[in-house]
Amino acid sequence: MSSGSRRASQFLQEKEDEVPQWIPGLGTDKPRPRTLGTSFFGYVPDAFVEKTPFLPSEKKATTPTPKNGETKEAEDKSEEAPNGQYLDPSSSKEFQRDMDASSDEGVVTEEVVMPQRVERRAAEPWDTQSVDSTDGSAQNRLLIKGGRVVNDDMMQDADVYIEDGIIKQVGTNLHTPGGTKVVEAKGHLVMPGGIDTHTHMQLPFMGTFAIDDFYTGTRAALAGGTTMIMDFAIPQKGESLVEAYHRWRSWADPKVCCDYALHVAVTWWSDKVGKEMEELTEEHGINSFKMFMAYKDTWQLDDHDLLESFKQCKEIGALAQVHAENGDVIKENSAKLLDMGITGPEGHELSRPEEVEAEATNRACVLSNQIGCPLYICNIMSKSAASALGEHRRRGNLVWGETIAAALGTDGSHYYNPCWQHAAGHVLSPPLRNDSSTPSSLMELLDVGDLQTTGTDNCTFTASQKALGKDNFTKIPNGVNGVEDRMSVIWEKGVVSGKMDPCKFVAVTSTNAAKIFNIYPKKGRIAVGSDADIVVWNPHATRIISAKTHYQAVDFNIFEGMEVHGVADYVICHGRVVVEEGNVRAVSGMGKFVPTPNYSPYVYGRVQERDIANAPKKVERAPYDGPVVQLNNQGLTQAVEGSIIPTNQEFYTRGPTRCGGLNLHDSSFHVSGRQIDDDIRPRTSIKLLSPCNGTSWGIISNSKFYQTYNAKYDGL
Repeated sequence: MSSGSRRASQFLQEKEDEVPQWIPGLGTDKPRPRTLGTSFFGYVPDAFVEKTPFLPSEKKATTPTPKNGETKEAEDKSEEAPNGQYLDPSSSKEFQRDMDASSDEGVVTEEVVMPQRVERRAAEPWDTQSVDSTDGSAQNRLLIKGGRVVNDDMMQDADVYIEDGIIKQVGTNLHTPGGTKVVEAKGHLVMPGGIDTHTHMQLPFMGTFAIDDFYTGTRAALAGGTTMIMDFAIPQKGESLVEAYHRWRSWADPKVCCDYALHVAVTWWSDKVGKEMEELTEEHGINSFKMFMAYKDTWQLDDHDLLESFKQCKEIGALAQVHAENGDVIKENSAKLLDMGITGPEGHELSRPEEVEAEATNRACVLSNQIGCPLYICNIMSKSAASALGEHRRRGNLVWGETIAAALGTDGSHYYNPCWQHAAGHVLSPPLRNDSSTPSSLMELLDVGDLQTTGTDNCTFTASQKALGKDNFTKIPNGVNGVEDRMSVIWEKGVVSGKMDPCKFVAVTSTNAAKIFNIYPKKGRIAVGSDADIVVWNPHATRIISAKTHYQAVDFNIFEGMEVHGVADYVICHGRVVVEEGNVRAVSGMGKFVPTPNYSPYVYGRVQERDIANAPKKVERAPYDGPVVQLNNQGLTQAVEGSIIPTNQEFYTRGPTRCGGLNLHDSSFHVSGRQIDDDIRPRTSIKLLSPCNGTSWGIISNSKFYQTYNAKYDGL
């Protein structure tokens, strides 16, 4: 048999063994060595040429390079595994493969990496000189084989080849170089890593700090399949926005285990704030600014400041965000409830009813539309607020909406739990709604497109921190968990329930966020040139959520006891396997800051045309040349020559009719007060010509009736 015949026979046998399946059950076959032939689809020309599309967000990005003489030392360190720490299995010789250069068939043999269990470990700095991060090393090559690739607009059975943190090939029967590590994904979905659009790691708030910092928070995010978070830098009133940005960067850069971006909050307004917004956009990669309509006396802006902020956002090509609640009403309601003796967590929900959120949502949409500024409503928690947003979207307004995992996975009935700690653990703003149908409704609105993204508002506080408000619900630190469980909760409540398909799941957990914040297709898509941030999703596996087993630092979980389908068996970040069958290998400092360029095409693509189409048009007409009244110092009108207003006119009083009655058909400017015929009594009888039954009754006289009537009349 010729070498070509052997290759063809081998290829056909391999295809028979791997019939594509749609979300099949996991097979029972153990991993085995595989052979790839150079078939028609086996070689992709220029597969290893750099194809990464240029994005402005990368203009300041830097790639760590090893120092001379340190690569070997780092490689030796990676092989050590003291005290049960992680040993990269692919660094050992038995997991390497080599191309047999002497073979006339060009056959490549690759070994499947056997998963190893690892123990949890404390934070450690990311070693930029390690073998995993050294350019050109075999450790930077990864092949995800046998899965079904899911993007927001399509699904296909394909393998994914990754090199140096970038997706290089997507297809079948890919030709890969020697030393490539393989992840078997048969029976799994291969999806873009999740993007959590709303987190607050180690936020200083209400006298304390959120317990999950940028290490524990991002590590937990990776465990759940989220490979990027978007946090908020929030300056205090009067503080510089640029200084707040740098402070958050100093907190995050040494700790993050995954990539992150920042939104910056506008908590006060002046011309200086406007200039700093422009500086942050042009020089620091910030394209979104958040304004608060709640938290009166701390972060809340009034309508005038909101309008000024919206104007500046539009001027610099940034996306305006709002926390939509009426802070004035909340403050009034809170004082009223405390006076009534309601001090527990239920007061938090009672002081912030749905209509307070809906009113602010509608008002924010109206104000932004008057400016023509694109608007993003953060953490929508109620049906009425989502309905208000959807109504504006159907009018063509430039508005987008985000809901969070808490609103999709639970409800506000917990605020009335007799256990104070349990009830306080659910306190966040806007609050969960005491309506069991709200989670399902919000999930449906995600599917139909009225809502576009999902975050978590992850801002965690321990029971002892929440106890700061044990006697006053207004002092309970606001915030819940979610960054670790978001993907599983949405899969359970959305896909498993039949409300959305896997493509829509990818859209609402990753792709839509990447498009809105202008980091697409680097993030949010599996395609050649995109970042290798990928989750290998097991749709059939189940787990029970619990504070006892989660990776977050907080001691409470709002989804406690919930069984969910959908588990991230493998998570790849920067092309490196950081989660393998439930074992998290994340290290602090591995992530990087991702700049978000302004003028996102997805957001600003139709702003200019919309402004032109909706621009007011002047009506051409002849100038007015008639008389104009003059105002005196008191603001009163004075008669001028040729005025149409009579100046010396006596008051007109109606004259009597021929019968002596009031002439109601005679117009007058005065219909009240004493009339000229007030002393004339009416007649004591009247003739009805056309009564209701059509028959004349003749003259009706009722002396008793008119005597009573006249007596009353005379008394006036």
